[in-house]
Amino acid sequence: KGCGCRSCNSPCPSPLQLAALERQVFDFLGYQWAPILANFLHIIIVILGLFGTIQYRPRYIVVYAIWTAVWVTWNIFIICFYLEVGGLSKDSELLTFNISRHQSWWSENGPGCVRKEASMSGIKGLDNHSYISVIGCALEYRYIEVMHSSFQILIALVGFVYACYVVSVFTEEEDSFDFIGGFDPFPLYHVNEKPTNLLFKQTYL
Repeated sequence: KGCGCRSCNSPCPSPLQLAALERQVFDFLGYQWAPILANFLHIIIVILGLFGTIQYRPRYIVVYAIWTAVWVTWNIFIICFYLEVGGLSKDSELLTFNISRHQSWWSENGPGCVRKEASMSGIKGLDNHSYISVIGCALEYRYIEVMHSSFQILIALVGFVYACYVVSVFTEEEDSFDFIGGFDPFPLYHVNEKPTNLLFKQTYL
């Protein structure tokens, strides 16, 4: 089914929602609070853009198009963060607002990763603690996060092009409909006169 566009049968941008939800799940698992907040806003804006497409609300679609620029910028920052560009460090607590030392969920659960815990009870001050080591990862977790962000950028660019196309279609339809007086409740050619037979009845009474 189409999204509600009057002159096109283009598919609904449901992959945008699925991609955002997938990323939100893994960020929740890794307690990455900054990405969780950004993903939540992204999901809300995507729903708003979809609603605007279905309900013929170009302003909502424009809001989504503007948000895609912010979303692309955010994902570029995530890429720079994990690649440690510009003095950023993937081991910092920036993405957790410095309230925890959690890292990406993929750091311990990536493809091929084996998680081992070694007791540290013999070290003074570290009783009841354990040291966690991860070995055998087929792909380092930062590259998985970079691929996630790169995919989000690609999807956002596709969504931006789609939003611009839908807004242009809506604008053309609105202009053509207004040209024939479709939005004028009282067009110039309208004559507010009573029928002749009704006038005769009023005169007789």
